[in-house]
Parts: sequence; structure tokens; C-alpha cells
Amino acid sequence: MALLRRQLSTLSRYGHGIEPPLRGIRVLDLTRILAGPTATMLLADLGADVIKVEEVQRGDDTRSWRPPAAPMSENAPKASSHLPPESAYFLAVNRNKRSITVNFKKQRGLEILHKLVAKADVLVENFLPGKLDSMGLGYPDCSAINDKLIYASITGYGQTGPYRTAAGYDVVIEAEAGLMHITGEPDRSPSKVGVAVTDISTGLYAHGAIMAALISRQKTGKGVWIDCNLFESQIAGLANIASNYLIAGKEAHRHGTAHPSIVPYQVFPCKDGYIMIGAGNDGQFKLLAEKVLRQPELVHDLKFSTNIARVENRELLVKVITEALIQEPLDHWLLLFHGLGVPFGPINNIQQTFKHPQAVARGVVVEVWHPRAGKIKLVAPAVTYNGKKMPVNRPPPWLSQHTDEILTELGYDTEQISKLRKRGVV
Repeated sequence: MALLRRQLSTLSRYGHGIEPPLRGIRVLDLTRILAGPTATMLLADLGADVIKVEEVQRGDDTRSWRPPAAPMSENAPKASSHLPPESAYFLAVNRNKRSITVNFKKQRGLEILHKLVAKADVLVENFLPGKLDSMGLGYPDCSAINDKLIYASITGYGQTGPYRTAAGYDVVIEAEAGLMHITGEPDRSPSKVGVAVTDISTGLYAHGAIMAALISRQKTGKGVWIDCNLFESQIAGLANIASNYLIAGKEAHRHGTAHPSIVPYQVFPCKDGYIMIGAGNDGQFKLLAEKVLRQPELVHDLKFSTNIARVENRELLVKVITEALIQEPLDHWLLLFHGLGVPFGPINNIQQTFKHPQAVARGVVVEVWHPRAGKIKLVAPAVTYNGKKMPVNRPPPWLSQHTDEILTELGYDTEQISKLRKRGVV
């Protein structure tokens, strides 16, 4: 408690958060699904005015990815009564944004987009290479309208190379860029990761690249074309596995939850559950053997006394540890591990994750009021500034929620907006 009070005191001396650093920056968001919306949501969290441009009838593909969906509120706006419930998937990555629907295949719709481009600082898109060029919205077209524009393209494989026109799907890139080869149990088929981690990492790379481009523009006064893709993002994410191959020519293999170079470092079964143990050095193994397993003789056994020996005798040591842990329930072992200094953790389900004392203490969930769904819960921004998270000022928008508002900002009057609706432009 004393340490916690000192930490809180330190945070309080630095004030209460920071002013949103991207306030005044306008982002034109022509992305859908996950990678692009993740990048633009992070920009929106930092105060950017993110205008999500969606297809007129269906919007972002993930709006139809349900169940599950948020229950409809009795007080939902009549203007949205024709729409289905808000999908949980869409709500996950579209907070703090505004939604406008525009058919930019039509000339009047293209004119609206060009007007938005003229007023934007950033444009983010995830169409196949060449698609927006054919519609008058490629980088050369937009740069000619606004040479300060930062234009970020997110694709499966990048703007060049033999795969440039191939569609990018997270699970395919996981397979093709090495991740699936190293994921799963060694004696079973390759497995994908439980979430679309390649999409998410690509969104993070795109977000970082856009922030860097904004700094660059401050120095040069010019925009830039960012080429960000799932394939290279995933290869970059191979980290030490990639380095093992590039430096030593070492091919990787699946190890399940185990580590190729550290033992014990994996999930073990208990009597009524599972526990992850990561004894990363000889000192931690000594604590594990003496204080948890109550088998101090393991420390002096030449088969296990060093990490190199433990890696060579992996199967034997894993069997010894498993036979010990399976005798008692999970809570018994958690008590023994607590405060010991050996990395460990139970395998929590999602409910247990959100009830985790650290998750509660850190405020990982934020409640917002959605006009169609009422009060909903979202995962909060992950970063704090001087002890305070960026606020969620806008719930994820319902389809076309801000079309009239944004068109009015562009100079369209009520009659003009009505005509655009009748013609299916917006």
C-alpha cells in the first residue's frame, strides 16, 4: 500500500493527463474490418476528428458480423429504425469516430470525397492497390488536391511485388508469413492465434507511421504516401524467431505453449485447471523446485541444474513437474507461487480476465452511452498519460449518423442534402 501511495503521489505531481495531441487533425477513414479501423481509432483516441466514410446501404462489413450484437434501446433515434442492431465486432474498433455514408462511384459522391480530402490532414484506406486510382481517389489525385495530405494505404502485401493485387486476410497472412508455422502443439496441425493479431499489429504499425508522418510534415510542410501491409508487419512481428533464422539459419518449429530455449516455460495441468509457469533462469528454477514442488533434489540433478541441461532433458522434466502439479487444485499452487519471484499465471477465460484485480484497478473497461444501444461497455484505451487515459468522447457511430452534420460543414444546405439522399449519393 505504501508503494501504491508513492506511485499515485508521483502521478499526481505530473498533473492530470495531457491535452489530446491530435485535436485539430482531421482524418478521412476509408477503411473497414479491423487493421485500418484499429489505426484510425487510435488516432481518434488522441483527439483527431475521424470521419468514417462508409458504403451507403451496408457500411463497414463488420456491421453485419453478428451475433453477438448490442441490444436495441427503446429510445433509439427514429432515423436509425431501419438499421439492424449494432454488432459487437463493429463496436470494438470504432469509438470516437463520426460516420458518413457516400457512394463515391457516383460523380456527386466523388465531389464530396474531394471536398473532404481538401480539408483533411490524413486519409487512411485499405482498398486493393489501384482500386482508388481507378475511381479518382488514388494518392496522385488526392495529393493534387491537398499536397499536405498524409495518405496511408493498408493492404495485404504492399503496393509493389507479384502479390500486390492479392487480397489480404489475417488468417492467410498468418499462414503465409510464418506465424502459423510456429503456433500450435508440435504433434498437431498448425493453428491460428485466437484473435486477428496480424490485423491488429498492422493497425499499430499504421498508427505509428501516421504519427511519424505528421511530425515529418511539421518539418517539411509536405504530405507523404504510407505503404503499410499485413505481410511485412507479420514478418516484422516474428522477432527473435526471424533473427534465429537470419543469423543462424535455424528453422523454427511449433512448441505449443513451451519455449524453444527455456525450460520450464509452458502451461501445465493442475487437478482442476491450468497454470502457466515461466522459470526463465536457474535462480527461478531453484525457487520452483524448492518452494513450490518441494523437490530440492532437482536443483542438484545434473540433468536439470542448468537451463541448457533442462532444454536437453525437456520431456523428462516436464513429466516430473506435471506429475507434481496434477496432485493439487489450481488455487493451491497459486498460493505457493504468490510473491515467490517465479513468473506464473492461471489460464483465465474472458470473464475472469475482466474480473482480474489488476484489470479492475487499471480501469480497462469504459462505459459509454450509445444512442441506439443505451449504455454499453468497451475496452478502454490501453495507455495512460500522467496517470490518466484519453477519454471516449464519442460512442461508435451508427451507420450514417453524422452524414448531415459533415455535409453541412462542407457547405451543403438542407435542400442539397435532401437531393443527394434521393439520388442515392449519400
